[in-house]
Amino acid sequence: MILCKWQDFTTDTETYTLELFEESLGDEFKAMMLEDGQDIPSFIWTTNNVVMIKQNARMYKDISFVKIPRNPVCA
Repeated sequence: MILCKWQDFTTDTETYTLELFEESLGDEFKAMMLEDGQDIPSFIWTTNNVVMIKQNARMYKDISFVKIPRNPVCA
């Protein structure tokens, strides 16, 4: 499901709020995609990027953000 309003999510090490997310990425939130039954989004859209959320560990919840430019310029 695509959400156009921020929904806080938590890992074992961090609680991600809108302010924390925008500050850490230096970009403005636009939308997020939550899969059915999941607490952590799969993708987050910002003004300039699509952010893929990757889970880093199997034993505990930890994530990393992979930023992909939203509109890459091709020469």
